[in-house]
Amino acid sequence: MIYTIYHKTEFDYESIVTFSHNIARLKPKNTRFQKLLSFSMQTEPTVYEQSDFVDIFGNYNSHILIREAHKSLALTGHSKVEIFPDRLATHIADVRSKSVTYAHAQEILSGFACNDTSVKLFMPESEFIPKASKRIQEYALESFSPYRDLFEAAYEFMNRIYADFKFVSGFSDVMTPIEDIFDAKQGVCQDFTQFAIAALRSIGLPARYMSGYIETIPKEGEKKLFGVDASHAWFALYIPNAGWIGLDPTNNVIPTSQHILLGSGRDYNDISPLKGVVFSSGKSDLSIMVDVRREDSIFYS
Repeated sequence: MIYTIYHKTEFDYESIVTFSHNIARLKPKNTRFQKLLSFSMQTEPTVYEQSDFVDIFGNYNSHILIREAHKSLALTGHSKVEIFPDRLATHIADVRSKSVTYAHAQEILSGFACNDTSVKLFMPESEFIPKASKRIQEYALESFSPYRDLFEAAYEFMNRIYADFKFVSGFSDVMTPIEDIFDAKQGVCQDFTQFAIAALRSIGLPARYMSGYIETIPKEGEKKLFGVDASHAWFALYIPNAGWIGLDPTNNVIPTSQHILLGSGRDYNDISPLKGVVFSSGKSDLSIMVDVRREDSIFYS
């Protein structure tokens, strides 16, 4: 299953920008479950200097220096990614069969087992996901009783978020506090993801932010328009002795064939598509256009 992804991120500035440093993350990562077949990135205005590197989370990063004066900055990534649903299905079944109880998981994670050392990076609070309140912790514990299977508990936890929270665009942004999302019980995929991660970390479980894309399918008889897709976010929970399992509370599914991973980290800040520092004044407006197509239905604009 091969997908072609078009992702354009553009900033329009109120005043002239004379100089800027940026970190771009538009290149999907290679994993056991997906293979990057090709990638190219166009930048306008022209890049003066670029250096590429892989960060601690395994994400591809491009450091871009622009010295040309400009009032807008546009980065467009073109990717082709192959997804392996059979491998994912096998992995999900394997994690489920090896899953442990919540109490056993806490016991393992409180020690220093070599296999689990790296996951401790995803247990403390992070810049965009601060420590959750007691009431959020209590919300999570409704699913995670001590002797309940962790896979089963996590699946129910995802179901509850899907049932309790309403998808409402425009209500929030990436800086909206987790507590506000919980109070309103509404938001978008990144809100549900960061809420879930905060809740899981509050009860001592490692959880990471997964950023990427999801294939959207038009209604029967309708043609899919170019650029109607969007970036997507979901979370992954680590189950000791078993591994990571992805969960998408926005769509109430375990990601398999329609999710394409761009990158992962502690929160959105670790995998935001573009961030940087500019020498300018005034405000800026951000616009994003995303298109995801299976290879047999590619639309060229």
